[in-house]
Amino acid sequence: MKRRRLRGLRPRLVVAFGLVAGVAAATTGALTFREARIGVLQQSQDAVIGQLRAQLNERAPELPYPPGESALQQIATDVADADASGSWRVLVTYRELRASSVPGDRFPELTPAVRAAVASSRATVFQRVDEGGRPSLVVGMSVTFGDPDGSRLASGVRVFLVVPQTTEQAYVDALVSAVERAMVPALGLAVVLALFAARGVLVPVRALRQATRRMAEGRLDTRLDVHGSDELAELSHAFNETAAALETSVAELREMEARARRFAADVSHELRTPLAAMSAVTDVLDEDAARLDSDTATAVRLISEETVKLTRLVDDLMEISRFDAGAAVLHLDEIDLAESIRRTLAARGWSDTVDTRLPPPDAARGRVDPRRLDVVVANLVGNALRHGGAPVRVRLDVHGSDGRGAVIEVRDSGPGIPDDVLPHVFERFYKSDTARSRSEGSGLGLAITAENVRIHGGTVRAANHPAGGAVFTVELPLQRDESSEEHPS
Repeated sequence: MKRRRLRGLRPRLVVAFGLVAGVAAATTGALTFREARIGVLQQSQDAVIGQLRAQLNERAPELPYPPGESALQQIATDVADADASGSWRVLVTYRELRASSVPGDRFPELTPAVRAAVASSRATVFQRVDEGGRPSLVVGMSVTFGDPDGSRLASGVRVFLVVPQTTEQAYVDALVSAVERAMVPALGLAVVLALFAARGVLVPVRALRQATRRMAEGRLDTRLDVHGSDELAELSHAFNETAAALETSVAELREMEARARRFAADVSHELRTPLAAMSAVTDVLDEDAARLDSDTATAVRLISEETVKLTRLVDDLMEISRFDAGAAVLHLDEIDLAESIRRTLAARGWSDTVDTRLPPPDAARGRVDPRRLDVVVANLVGNALRHGGAPVRVRLDVHGSDGRGAVIEVRDSGPGIPDDVLPHVFERFYKSDTARSRSEGSGLGLAITAENVRIHGGTVRAANHPAGGAVFTVELPLQRDESSEEHPS
């Protein structure tokens, strides 16, 4: 359940907004920090270089040439004293001579690259270094003399200045902390915005989901409220149009189905009276068939058989129409199912042609509709005898420790039912030449069987037995509410 919630639209929107806000905040913070850091360091660097150049320009004319060590020391001391904070460290060199503002200072910050760059160029060279966790700015500059023609001549004197950057680093660290603190409310704001955005998206989506569920439950008049003109509003409008079209189509189909059912019921009802008269006439003709010539007797028997089939078809149509109209009613009675099956077989003369495996008397008792149970067993056994092969076996078992369910199994020894026919055997008027060598039935027997089982709250299945032949399995609940004698479908 937790995994499904994490995959929901709301968490994904929140995570997406959070990621976008986090990336945006981090990128903005990084760019801001970069520009601010460059600005702070550039300002410090420019100030130091400008001050150093001013000091050297002031003292260069007073420098003797070639300079001695004392002159170099004087320049180093004067340049270092020019810084009010007293943090400057100055090194002045001329060929092999060197003098520093701090006696014995070895200047570890001076890299060979800086020395070589100052020696080969008259431009000011600078480099930021980190020595022992202490950031510093190293500046190197060659001292030049003015020539009478206006050009500058190199004196060979080189001045190196090391300025600690601890103050600037403190500014940068404070800036980093400020950026980090700013990212937290930015992410929080992004989450809040994500929740609002998710709500704006999820409310219509949830309404659409609920409407879809109501449609699936059969409430075809369901419609969505359309607000705005965005994509979600267009989706809601399209849903309403689809629902309206579906409602119209279903209403038309239901009306057509209702008319078809009424027509079948009316036709069946109207046919019963003439069929009853025809049956009476055929009964009389059957009795006199022996005294008629052979051709006439054959015709009389054919008419009698077809009249019986037509009467059975009309009865089946009437029964189906009751199920369709919801008028089929259960008349429950507590009976012995095994005895009921024996009576069904005996009434149709099948006791000697059908093998039975039934429990002893009163071992399988339950509240069922005896007439409908008779129809179920008769249809299944009759179907096995007509379309299967002998021997036909009927088995009754009671399952469950309290005997709350019964299983009736009817199996024949025929070729079985083709796999493409199995899903359709309980459909109305379905016939298959490969499954039925003779189409003597109405095509409604198994459909009526399924409806009678369903109205009992049971199930019926058709399959092929591994040893050969088709097998129909009926599962019926035996316990019912004893306070009610009639149960409508």
